Amino acid sequence: MPELAALDVLSPGSPGYEASPRARLVVRCHSVSDVVQVLSYADATGARIMPRGGGHCFVDRCPADGIVVDLSGLNRITVDDSGVATVGAGARLGAVYAALHASGRTIPAGCGDTVGIAGLTLGGGIGLLGRQYGLTCDRLVGAQAVLADRSVVECDEHSEADLFWALRGAGGGQFGIVTELRFATVPEPSVCRIEGNWPEGNLVPAWQDWAPDAPDGMTVNLTVQPRRITLFGASTLHPAETEGLLRDFAARAGVLYAIGIRRDVPYSMVKPTFRGTDQAGTRRRVRSEFFARPVSERTTGELLQRLTGNRRLAFTAMGGAYRRTAEDATAFAHRGQRFLLEETGDPDDPWVDEAWHAAHAEGSGRVYPNFPDLALEDPATAYYAGNHARLAALKKSYDPDRVFDFPQAL
Repeated sequence: MPELAALDVLSPGSPGYEASPRARLVVRCHSVSDVVQVLSYADATGARIMPRGGGHCFVDRCPADGIVVDLSGLNRITVDDSGVATVGAGARLGAVYAALHASGRTIPAGCGDTVGIAGLTLGGGIGLLGRQYGLTCDRLVGAQAVLADRSVVECDEHSEADLFWALRGAGGGQFGIVTELRFATVPEPSVCRIEGNWPEGNLVPAWQDWAPDAPDGMTVNLTVQPRRITLFGASTLHPAETEGLLRDFAARAGVLYAIGIRRDVPYSMVKPTFRGTDQAGTRRRVRSEFFARPVSERTTGELLQRLTGNRRLAFTAMGGAYRRTAEDATAFAHRGQRFLLEETGDPDDPWVDEAWHAAHAEGSGRVYPNFPDLALEDPATAYYAGNHARLAALKKSYDPDRVFDFPQAL
């Protein structure tokens, strides 16, 4: 039987172990051969496995008594002369942005410094540059993965093209363990950092009509909490144009113009300022859905009426470059949506489900693969829409014995 004695096996109480309380073992891999060895051990013992890059998944998807393949030791980042970045699957966004900044480059991606680049990319990747440059996975030009049979493959548009298609948006851990990603970076822009706060106001209808249709260079999102409404985002447009658009929004919303703009901020420097409002270690329950049209005034009122305590609504603007890629061009199938709505509350708060169902009556039925939801009645359609049949066929081809089998798996 294969042994794990030579590997970095975390014991209960070790940093990184407590994040997976149901795991039999957590193994921190520092090389591709380490990953292969863990897969061999899992095959010999019958244990299920779950790869982990950042550890920000909304649900605990580790199989009971399974093995977590911790990729944090695979975190090397390089940028070549052509601007292609090669990134280890264990790298976190903060380190990725910093390394790319040193080369004057960046990629469209999320805000949290400790979010794993692999999980973000494999599920799509929405961020403040996305309306201009697309999803994080749209910048992916190649990847390395260890498959269920323990073979190591390189994939891109010309080699293992079907696997490469699937890795761009189906969600992490479906077809193998990705160990390295290659991105076509873009020049890092200087942006205007945008933030406005109001104690109250009817901003949701105005935002829904305005933000998804703003110029591609502007991404402005909206968070609604009890007694606090926050507008935040970034713009690569000229500051005067940015301010003009924001004043137009305030006029539409019927609120005083109370929006702060910081000019000429390097994109990588503005990211850490939008890490979210939850305190580190705070447990929350999140449900979400994409919307192809604005939510009605009646439903909006119902959502806002019971917004108390730790409850929160978060609206993320889509449109722009997201919609300019065909829905079957990559595994990410939600290209034509206007915005994403998240309902967040305490883990035992029934409002999360109630609010989700109230909004769902007007939603598209589509769910971001990076925001897995164990309460979905038809996850296949929600996550993959028209791409499900192709993805299911690829699952049978690349993982016929369902080595990578967990909630959300195809």
